[in-house]
Formats: sequence, C-alpha cells, structure tokens
Amino acid sequence: MGRHAFINTGKMTRFILRRDRVRLPIWILSIVFITILTATSFTDLYQNEEERQAIAETMRNPAMTAMVGPGYGLDNYTEGAMMSHQMLLFTAIVAAIMSILLVTRHTRADEEDGRIELIRSLPVGQLTNLSSVMTVMVAANILLALLTGFGLAALQIESMDLSASLLYGSAIGSAGIFFAAITALFAQLSENSRGTIGYSFTILGLSYLIRAVGDVSNETLSLFSPLGWILSTEVYVNNYWWPIILTLGASVIVYVLAMYLMTKRDLESGLLPSKPGKTYASKLLLSPFGLAVKLQRTAIIAWAIGMFILGVSYGSIFGDLESFFTSNEMLVEMLSPVEGVSLTEQFSTMLMAVMSMISTVPVLLFVLKLKGEEKKGRSEHLLTRVVSRNQLLGSYVILAFLFSFIMLFLAMLGLWSTANTVVEEAIPFSSMFFAAMVYLPAIWVMIALAVFALGWIPKATGLSWLYLGYSFLVVYLGGLLQFPEWMAKISPFGYIPEYPVEEINGWTLAILTLIAAGLIMLGFIGYRKRDIEG
Repeated sequence: MGRHAFINTGKMTRFILRRDRVRLPIWILSIVFITILTATSFTDLYQNEEERQAIAETMRNPAMTAMVGPGYGLDNYTEGAMMSHQMLLFTAIVAAIMSILLVTRHTRADEEDGRIELIRSLPVGQLTNLSSVMTVMVAANILLALLTGFGLAALQIESMDLSASLLYGSAIGSAGIFFAAITALFAQLSENSRGTIGYSFTILGLSYLIRAVGDVSNETLSLFSPLGWILSTEVYVNNYWWPIILTLGASVIVYVLAMYLMTKRDLESGLLPSKPGKTYASKLLLSPFGLAVKLQRTAIIAWAIGMFILGVSYGSIFGDLESFFTSNEMLVEMLSPVEGVSLTEQFSTMLMAVMSMISTVPVLLFVLKLKGEEKKGRSEHLLTRVVSRNQLLGSYVILAFLFSFIMLFLAMLGLWSTANTVVEEAIPFSSMFFAAMVYLPAIWVMIALAVFALGWIPKATGLSWLYLGYSFLVVYLGGLLQFPEWMAKISPFGYIPEYPVEEINGWTLAILTLIAAGLIMLGFIGYRKRDIEG
C-alpha cells in the first residue's frame, strides 16, 4: 500500500463532510444534548445523599446490571456515578449506531449505487475513499467526545470534574471509532450494504449480550466485549483510561485489516462467498410478498435468532433476581406486592417494554426496505408489470405485521423458557405471553407511522427512528429520571398496561389499533398518488 493509494484523501474528506453537513451535526448535537440534559436532571431528582443511596440499592439487582452494566460507586452514589452507571452504555451504543450507519452509507452503499466507480474514474487512490470515511468518523467521534466532556464539566456538578468528564466523552467517542472500524471491515467482507449493516449490528448485539451475561455471572467474560471495555473505565469513580487505549488500539488493528482486504478484492464484490441464484424462481417468489420475504430473508433469520437470544439472556438472570428480591427489603417495598403476582413477574413487565421496543427495530427495517428498493429504481421496474402499488406496499406491510408478532413471541419465548429453568416457582406461560402481546398495538402504531411517511413524506421516514428512540427514552428511563407522565403519553408504548400488575384495558388497545389502521389507510392513499422515484 504505497502513498499513491491515498491520493486526494483530503479532497475526498471535504466532499464527505459536505454530503453529511446536516446529518453529522444532528447526530452529534442530539447525543450531546441528551447527555447534558440527563446530567442536569440527576441534580433535580435526588436532592440529598439518602435519596441517592435509595436509588443505588435498586441498582444492585442482576436485571439492572444486565441492562446498564455493573454498579460501581454504589456505596457513594454521587451524580457522577449515577450518570456513568445509568447512561454511559446506552450513549456508547448510540454512538456506535451512528458510526455503523454513516460508514455503511459512504462505503458499501456508495459502491452499490455506482458512486465509488465514478469516483475511481477520477485521480484518486484505491484506499482514498475508505481512508476519507474513517478520517471523518474519527474526527466526528473526537468532536463528540470533546463536546460531551466539556459540556458535562461546564455544568459544574461537584462529582463531575473536567478530567473525568473528558474520560466519559472519550469512552463514547472510542466506542464510535471502534464500530466505525468494524463496519469498514464488513464493508469489505459483504457484497452489499444490507449485509454490512447486518453483520455490524450483529457484532454490536453480541457485544451487548456478552457484556450482560458477563457482568451478571463472570466478569472475565465481559472483557471479551468492546462494550465491556467501555464500562471498565468506571468514570466518575475510579477513572481508568486503559480501556480507552485498548479500544482505540483494537480499532487501529481492525482498520488496518479493512484496508488490507480492500486491496485484495474487486470493486462491487465481497470477500465472503455468495451463492449463485437459482435458474428458475420458486412459486414463493411469484408474488410481491414472496419477493419481499426473499429480499430480507437473511435479516429476518438473523433478527429472529437475535430476539430469541435476547430473551434467553434476560431469562438467565431470573434465578439471581429471586434471591436478590429475598435479600432486598427496599426493593420489595418499592414494588408493592400485588396479590397473585410474584415479584419476578412484576419485574418482568419492565423487560417486556424493553423487548417490545427492540422488536420494533427489525419490523421498521422490514417495512422501510421498500424505500430502499424505490431509491434503487427496483420498485419502478416491478410496477411496470401486473403489480399494483397497493399490492407492492401491502406486501411489505403484511410482512411487518407478521413479524411484529413473531419477533415479540420469540423474545418472550426465550425469556420464559430460560427463566423457568432457573426460578423455583414456575412462571405461567399465559402470564408471560399476554404481558408481551399487549405491546403489539404500540408496535403497529410505529409501523403505521412508517407507512404514512412512505405514502406522503418519503424523505421523512427517518423520523420513525427518532420517534422510536424517544419512546425508548421516556418509557424505559422515564420512571428512573422522573420525567412528567405526559412525555410518556406522547409515545404509544406509554399507553400499554404493565400486565399482570395492571389490568388490560381493551379500549386502550383497540384505540391504538384503530389509530394504526387509520394511518395505514392514509399511507396507502398517499403511496397511490405520489410519484415513484426512479
């Protein structure tokens, strides 16, 4: 790899920055804004040490450890320790998602669309694009780290000094850089953007699961996860910098490997073997629905396995959960025992909310795949045949509705089957089943919003993800951060009863279903009327 391979990297870097002049600031400023907002909320929520120690006790349980990481600094639970313990992992994951999506956009997606071939016809080197993308992503994550660090320090919270705040920002930024390098690697291995995103998110998901299981049962196991490294910084308590060095060192190794592989493959090809297609299509493919399934078959299988494993990982901690409840009187008092419902079942309602929102991710991906097909001009090709717009859109909507049930069911099944092997008193299947399925109407509303956007404002389909992110924030962390109740009511997930602790309100679920049906009808009308790209 000589210097000629990097010719005009600077110009290419400026070109990428120009293309992302709106997207990158939105990502970075959103992460920084939410981080600072959360930090300020802690000072208002817990006025004295007693209140902070009370919440620290609830953080000692295995379920919370699996979700947010090990609780260091719980004996002196300052605002800084709370911030690091409760927010660092999820903020690092958001930075990782930003890096995965942006690197894929400028590498494999551009290659798929023929842009890289066009750029290669200019005086640029073989590695110019990849090195430019990584330069932008490293710079973006460093900026994110600095803004986060200085922003937190500017709040002048006693337990959050400048050096520790910069470590907090560095932990987030290094996570983003690591997953940018991982995505660059998979952009060489996979032959399309779908595979690149799928493999990268699989590594991110596995990192979360390995860390979750390791943090609960075996600390050594957590050291095999990049997210485990990030949490090992123990920011605002012990302030270790070695995990940052380790993460950046691993990023460099992965990036160098990605560059090496880039020189070993042809443009528009991947290094992972792909099977040739069949000479004649099966009967399943002779319909728009069959084609939608075929196009997303790999993603469907990967997400189905992932959702089951997610349920299994949560279910595996239920044995420790019961012993924790037995020894922690404070938590027992907080959960206010309900007649006929075990404490474990009560706690599982929170897990169901989390799993239902994670189940919404693949479902939205399945329905929004139609937008990607339209941008590539494939929808137009299909619509020139005896396929109506209603049939085309309907196929993706049916697929999304079908798998909203399947994904949620698999997560619930993994949770229930594993939990029953580790708890003394068996959890009824029906109780767990209904606790999960009550979330379906909320997921349907999310699908309906995506369909509405596809029909009327296709360029704004990204708002579906923003709304899902908002829902996760207010429903999952709303109770912890004591957000006002109306904020949760803006999300459809805020209306779902926590069965079996609360009674199922059929009217609420019916209204959500009707809203979903109405939005989908409007979406179909809009899709029939608007112009198709291509």
